[in-house]
Amino acid sequence: MNTPMLMRQSHRSERPGLPLLGRFRLAGARAHEICGAARRRLALWLAAEAQGPVIWIRPAWHPDRLHMAGLGDEIDPGRLLMVDAARPEDLLWVMEEVLRAGAVALVVCDLTDPPGLTPVRRLHLAAEAGGKGGIAPLGLILTPGMGGAPGVESRWRLEPAHEGGAEGWVLSRLRARDAGPGDWAVARVARGRAQLVERAVEGV
Repeated sequence: MNTPMLMRQSHRSERPGLPLLGRFRLAGARAHEICGAARRRLALWLAAEAQGPVIWIRPAWHPDRLHMAGLGDEIDPGRLLMVDAARPEDLLWVMEEVLRAGAVALVVCDLTDPPGLTPVRRLHLAAEAGGKGGIAPLGLILTPGMGGAPGVESRWRLEPAHEGGAEGWVLSRLRARDAGPGDWAVARVARGRAQLVERAVEGV
């Protein structure tokens, strides 16, 4: 009996990606978008799931900064390598180069506006090239408001929904290649971790 030389594997199996709140998974070797008022918090939740250091690229001229002393509930701040880009055009260029190198599992880029289709395609290609080394790096772009970067693998939004002194959020999947939109409630549980909770989301 002859053993075939080639076999077909699932496109997704080669890109394990990162788990999100125990229910979803973002494919690796691709670029994803997170928007909304709590977008940085959602990025930190994903960063906590990644192995090794996480590179976080941010605009040097923008006043918003992560308060490193306040990140302990989400991630060890020592795992974040911050890169300040001096010019707008440097933000995605740096991200592209880091993804292509394939040295880290997650690269986050904090943007002031959604990028166009061509830059997003370049991020996909860079992540795929970086994935040839085995890591399958995931690119995460953060955009304000409702986001809107064309061509991303998926788009997620996180908004605060605190009530009665308890922390809470609403997670929305706005776009995904393999799933429809949806809204889920998120709350703190034991040991400070955040997870989806089984209750209806109202007014979203």
